[in-house]
Formats: sequence, C-alpha cells, structure tokens
Amino acid sequence: MLSKEVLELSKQHSVIRDIFEFGMQRAREVGAENVFDFSIGNPSVPAPKEVDETARRLLDELDPVDVHGYTSNAGILEVREAIANSLNRRFHTNYTAANIFMTIGAAAALGICFKSLVDGPDDEVITFAPYFPEYQVYAEGAGCKLIVIPADTSSFQINFEELEKTISKNTKAVLINSPNNPSGVVYSEETIKKLAALLEKKQKEYGHSIYIITDEPYREIVYDGFEVPYVPHYYKNTLVGYSFSKSLSIPGERVGYIVAPTEAEDFENLLPVFIASGRLLSYVSVPTLYQKVVGECVDLTSDLSIYQKNKDLFYNALIDMGYECVEPGGAFYLFPKALEEDANAFCERAKKYDLLIVPGDSFGCPGHVRISYCVPTERIEKALPLFKKLMDEYK
Repeated sequence: MLSKEVLELSKQHSVIRDIFEFGMQRAREVGAENVFDFSIGNPSVPAPKEVDETARRLLDELDPVDVHGYTSNAGILEVREAIANSLNRRFHTNYTAANIFMTIGAAAALGICFKSLVDGPDDEVITFAPYFPEYQVYAEGAGCKLIVIPADTSSFQINFEELEKTISKNTKAVLINSPNNPSGVVYSEETIKKLAALLEKKQKEYGHSIYIITDEPYREIVYDGFEVPYVPHYYKNTLVGYSFSKSLSIPGERVGYIVAPTEAEDFENLLPVFIASGRLLSYVSVPTLYQKVVGECVDLTSDLSIYQKNKDLFYNALIDMGYECVEPGGAFYLFPKALEEDANAFCERAKKYDLLIVPGDSFGCPGHVRISYCVPTERIEKALPLFKKLMDEYK
C-alpha cells in the first residue's frame, strides 16, 4: 500500500510545471514561434564557454574514477576550498573548506538545512509571501510546519509587524529569498539589519538559536541601483543555500552548496549534521564531474547583462500599458497585479493570446502573476503587443 502522505502530495501538481507542459503541447499544435512561454525559470543565456571546455578537458585528462566516482559526503575538498576562496575575495570573509558543504542544487541545500534544524512536527520555519512553492514540500520532507507571513504588496519587503507576532518558541528558522522568486525584489540592507535585530531579541527571549536560511540562487543577477546584502555579515546564525543553476546557466547539472559560517553557535556540529541529513533525505554524492567544473569556473558567470536588458524592456513596457508592478531588483521575474481579482482566470484569458504566465496563488500571493523573462529578448518584443491587447480587453 502506498504512503497516504506521498500519494496526497502526488495530486498537488506544480502549477508552473503544468503550464510549462501545456506550452510544449501548444507549441506542437501551432508552432513554437507562436507560443510565448513565460512560465518557467530555465535560463536562456548559455553557460560560459569555459564550462563546457573544462568538462571536456577533465573527461579527456582524468582517470574515469576521478570524474565518475563517488566523492566524500561533504564534497571534493579542493572544490570546497575554491568556493571558500571565491567567497572570501567577494565578501571579505575568512572561510575554508570546513565552511562549505556541497549539495545537489539549492533544493537539496534547503532540504538539508530544514532537516538539520527541526526536531519534530511542532517546530516551525517562517517564510514570507510571495515564496517559491517548493518550500512547502521541503518543510513536509523535514517533518515541520512552514509558516507564511502575508506579503506587503506595496514593496514585497518583509512585513515585520506580522513577523514579530508570528515568531514563537517553536520557531527554528526564518527562510528568506533575495533576489526573490517570484517578485524579483531585493531585500535592502535596512531590511536585513532589522531582521537580524529582531531575531537576536527573539533568541534571547526563547533561549535557543533561530537561524536565518537564505536561499540565494539569484545572488549574481542584480540590477543597476540595487545591491544584495551578504546576510552572514549581519547575523551569525545564518545558513546560505546556493546553486550554480542561474549564475552559470547549468540548472540540470544540480550543483550547489551550503555555507555554514564559523561564527554560528552550532558550527562544530553543522557539517556532520548536514551529512546525516543528506543521508536521511537520500541526497548523497553531488555529481563529481560538475563539482570539478564549478571548482574551476567558480568566479565566472554567464552573460547576465541580458537579464537587465529584458527587465528594462518588459517592466517599462508593462508600466506604460497600465499594469501595476513593483520593480524587480534582481532575478528574472516580474510579479504584476492581475487585471482581475482571480489571477487564475486572468492567466486563462492570457492563453487566448498564447501568453503563458503563472498565477500568484501558489506563491502565497493571490491576485498577482509571475512572468519569467529569462527568454531571448526578441520573444519579449513579439509578446508585448499581445500584453497590450490583453490590457485593452479589460479597459
């Protein structure tokens, strides 16, 4: 007999994936050039040429065991050292390999962080709407509750009044995502400082550590006039979950890591606990070849300037048409208000024009829609007249 819990989860389809699948079916019917799929965050910018060149060279030069064999549970030592040194150069930290734990992408990083911090079903991780829907799955996998703070839709910064009321003795962590999926909003330094001060106060009140888990796959995709604060500089009990999926355009290779700062209260136990949590969740042995690739390409990124170009084009055009949207400071998403109260109905109407966008309900923010613009710029240019037609329908 199948697990009732997992069987129930299997019925809760990812709305993003459903729309993406619909788009592929629709492309077969009317031609891919006639379908404008803004549903999924799959980078269209190619990986730097050095990524493929490095993979080919390693395959040619190394013994097969060295590129296809198992690695240590924490990851390849030299790769962890390379990542630590890169972070030290960029953020003026003092990390070593002991601060880095390799993971199968950011999803495994977050799942391992959840599992490492919670003790039972009463424990809670708090996050903020709008949020990536899979956070709920990670919480279920760790056996805890995900508590969602309603969005401040005027800015999508943290709603501190609600947060302070929500933190309790059961709070083990606060999960943040900046630049944010789906809003593209970057948390300001003022926001991070205020969050750190509040959690310091609550740690003393409840007599136990409360971690910040910061989900940062979009850290390098940040736009003119915005800056992403490095959270461990502001709060010592921080775990950083990272993925090379977006910065190097290699989402299918599944390589990421967790940073555990030396200053964290439980530092001496964190790496062993991450290893144990990975075993419990079956997240073992990050792909060896691409660990080695990112170790050599750690300071590179794809041509991320294309996302700035796409954001400026798309955001300004939608605002000129009359759409309401908080300007994204990073990532590659817009999160405008739908043109009617029911965002699902709005997205269905958009399908008339083969515009595929995602309702905000599954992100914890009804009445908004997510538009992913990690697509070739010419696709946006061709889609804009259709967004204008859609707006005109409602006028």
